[in-house]
Amino acid sequence: MKVLKEYLGFRATALQLREQRNNIIGSNIANAATPNYKARDLDFKKLIAGVEGMQVMATDKRHYEIAQLENTPDGLKFRVPFNSATDGNTVEMSVEQAQYAKATADYQATLMFLENRISGIRKALRGE
Repeated sequence: MKVLKEYLGFRATALQLREQRNNIIGSNIANAATPNYKARDLDFKKLIAGVEGMQVMATDKRHYEIAQLENTPDGLKFRVPFNSATDGNTVEMSVEQAQYAKATADYQATLMFLENRISGIRKALRGE
């Protein structure tokens, strides 16, 4: 199993983290009308950096995050809203929808990489 884990690399872990992030953002969207609900997110860059020494960085120094995040004790982060709501809810639908779309595309890309790796294993086992 160690050989398989090394062959798949960090992508298997990345897929699990991306799925978790999609669930968290979906929860934010579902609670958009809940008073005092605080929008949360994962710091994917920080979590993936702990996997096999991976480092995620911007490709240009002019890139910036769409929203700031504040740390929480359980590894999740609270999203800092651009506009405060009167009921204490920090979910901004436009931000959450954009983050969900991006997270879903990232999930699909990671899944495709894994499928290609697994396809390579199948071909090797068949002797192709």
